[in-house]
Amino acid sequence: MQLLNRKYLFSFSCKMRFSKLFYSQLLKLMFYSVLFFVCRQKSKMNVGVAHSEVNPNTRVMNSRGIWLTYALGVGMLHIVLLSIPFFTVPVVWTLTNVIHNFGMYVFMHAVKGTPFETPDQGKARLLTHWEQLDYGVQFTSSRKFFTISPIILYFLASFYTKYDTAHFVINTASLLSVLIPKLPQLHGVRIFGINKY
Repeated sequence: MQLLNRKYLFSFSCKMRFSKLFYSQLLKLMFYSVLFFVCRQKSKMNVGVAHSEVNPNTRVMNSRGIWLTYALGVGMLHIVLLSIPFFTVPVVWTLTNVIHNFGMYVFMHAVKGTPFETPDQGKARLLTHWEQLDYGVQFTSSRKFFTISPIILYFLASFYTKYDTAHFVINTASLLSVLIPKLPQLHGVRIFGINKY
């Protein structure tokens, strides 16, 4: 009986040693795999730098929440203009459209370069923000959004002005001033040398 108990205890202790050994090896393997993964991730990160883009202008319009912020900014502009007592609703819609399109034209199609120093050796210096957007790739989601948004604003302005001729002409001219520079055929083109340098 004692012999049987000793064998049982010996086999049980061997099993325990094996299971302890197995679990300790498994824990070591898990620890080293996690450590390897973390070190590998850190090697991909650019430590001490906010981003890894050569030119942050290329990706800023794809940032999280930028489209919502843009839409809220246009909405706030419209509400501020509506709060001015002597403006009628058609005048407010036309002003919202014209101010929006003027701002879009200035910031996306007139101003060139970047607001910070980039290591691209001056490649972005002669490009507008629209030409830098998504590294110049056409028909990306951000380019589509910034092409469709003035069109939607134009439709809203035309509807709320009841297609009045004066408002319609002003809104159409304003829309064309921001849509024509967005065409892929005009990428990098300076008409009559305007804004060449």
